[in-house]
Amino acid sequence: MAVYKRGYQRYQGPTNSHWSRFMVLPRFAWQRVFQQRLVVLLMVVAMVWPLLCAIFIYLTNHAELLKSAARQFQDFIQVNGNFFLVFMYVQSGFAVLLAAMTGPGLIAPDLANNALPLYFSRPLSRMDYALARLLTLGGLLSLVTIVPGLLLLGMQVGIAGLDWLFSNWRLGLGLVVGFALWILLVSLVAMASSAYARMKAVSGGLVLGFFFILSGLSQMINSIFRVTWGNGLSPLWVSRRIWYALFSVEPKPGPGVAACMSMIIAIILLLIIVIERKLRPVEVVS
Repeated sequence: MAVYKRGYQRYQGPTNSHWSRFMVLPRFAWQRVFQQRLVVLLMVVAMVWPLLCAIFIYLTNHAELLKSAARQFQDFIQVNGNFFLVFMYVQSGFAVLLAAMTGPGLIAPDLANNALPLYFSRPLSRMDYALARLLTLGGLLSLVTIVPGLLLLGMQVGIAGLDWLFSNWRLGLGLVVGFALWILLVSLVAMASSAYARMKAVSGGLVLGFFFILSGLSQMINSIFRVTWGNGLSPLWVSRRIWYALFSVEPKPGPGVAACMSMIIAIILLLIIVIERKLRPVEVVS
């Protein structure tokens, strides 16, 4: 056959499924993340608090070990909504630190090296790319949030029995929903910071600043104007206000659940817009 007749022909061989192509990005990203010693060290440190909580659960379910303790102390140590709130407070902080360390390396290098055209020239859309990066961060953060939380819940159910679970089903629901919302928020913040800054050090600082600087700003507003609505500017306080409602715990003064949920939705939509505008294979510079 003549050379000029060997024109372009569509590939007719076997192809991988969309799910297998989609999982290529998270799989290699996880391998690269776990090669970083600081990340592994942080995850090990993040498991110390769940271990202490497991000891706490064991003691609360073995009253014979606490006979010599004061009655007030025995009434204090209970596995209830306050217990899981304290657990979520600590682990949510580790999730922010972990996102600040791992999030900047997901999108920033691809943008800095103009690698997005190579990704999108494959059977991979912008939505697939963004969801793959979100899954990478979400799966990593769940290892220090949802997974140890469910293990503690399972430990309590295993000791106390299914009757305890039926009576306290809101605790399990609040744990999963509260952490899922937090993981989504932290992951989007890390992705938006990585896409906007394009430098790992700067984007990591943006992740920490988004949560902690806004929290300090909200406290400053409350102190200056002697109000409580300033808490609505803090993503940390807003998320925790929703956790209070999920666990049926008396909240602190400030905006209600509806206002906090509206704030979270607005932040998530804004972060999605930032990510969508940055994840483009071609950039026009005027």
